[in-house]
Amino acid sequence: MRPAGLFRNSTCLACGTPLGYDCAQGILLPLMPGPQEESWQRWQGSAAPANTSQVYKRCRNLSTPASCNWLIPVEDPHNMCRACRLNRTIPDLTDPAWPDNGHLWGLLELAKRRLVSSLILLGLPVASRMSEDRGRGLMFDFLRSSVGGLHVLTGHNTGLITLNVDEADDAKREAVRKALREPYRTLLGHFRHEVGHYYWDRLVQGTPWMEGFRALFGDETRDYAASLQQNYEQGPPAQWWLHHVSAYASSHPWEDWAECWAHYLHMRDAIDTAQSFGLAADSAQLEFTPFTLDALYQPEHPDAQRFLDFLNDWTRLTTLLNEMSRSMGQPDFYPFVLPHEVVAKLHFIHLLVTSVGAQAMQQPSQM
Repeated sequence: MRPAGLFRNSTCLACGTPLGYDCAQGILLPLMPGPQEESWQRWQGSAAPANTSQVYKRCRNLSTPASCNWLIPVEDPHNMCRACRLNRTIPDLTDPAWPDNGHLWGLLELAKRRLVSSLILLGLPVASRMSEDRGRGLMFDFLRSSVGGLHVLTGHNTGLITLNVDEADDAKREAVRKALREPYRTLLGHFRHEVGHYYWDRLVQGTPWMEGFRALFGDETRDYAASLQQNYEQGPPAQWWLHHVSAYASSHPWEDWAECWAHYLHMRDAIDTAQSFGLAADSAQLEFTPFTLDALYQPEHPDAQRFLDFLNDWTRLTTLLNEMSRSMGQPDFYPFVLPHEVVAKLHFIHLLVTSVGAQAMQQPSQM
């Protein structure tokens, strides 16, 4: 999905050439001034004809702590890119009580841009609930708990994803991770998990996909609040790892879905990044037992072998990277094990995502 290149840069550190990210193509472009004032286009050699490429403008958030390097087609009426226009609430950058709001917001936006880039390139619907799709769109609130006030909870509610700004503080996030005994907790992981809830509402609920969802994940009509309370008070069920990708996934079918969705995005993005840099683990000397077709949700599907190859590439890659992390005294790169039941769930998500992506290719105006 994403070629080699520093996804976040707005200027080449070696030569000073302006850079910008075209989210529709998934590429970081070298830029030169365009034909209009404050416009840009892909850099061309002196022998190339002028004005032969897409003309862009910069996202307004380039000059804010968000440091957004995304490009917008010059004819687009928006002054913010497809990622930044999803924001409903950002931290108050003038609040003297929180002088680090700008820094933390920048970290949130960097993680969010990586999320949104992946969603767009997968062909999933991404539209602002405020300005583009008021009925089914997506929006974000980045809020901070006030001293002595209500604690902001990260979560999703009918297209609104709320993230506690403190999650961008490495020390605070790590303290929570240890307190909850989680093997993994990152900003990007939060974004991927919460957007999974959004896409369940958008793509699964009330559709023919519900039958497969319930067969794999369970009955989502179970009392959600009671299920979470039981999980917090009693912990996960015995041997949860035989059925779920994480302990939290065992709390309710909706959380199982969101956790698996997040892992699917982890896998897609990491594999694509590795391939873009020419990194392949298939030649490494690894102790590795590959998954077989019988682990998939639909082993007879015409695309089953391709997904199986992707899954086994992921297992090889994470085995290698876990060993690399250990050699540096760091925690495992991917501290999870994928049981067969989770593999079937991941395949189900893959079939849904590729189906939606195929529809987007045929009807781009609908997305």
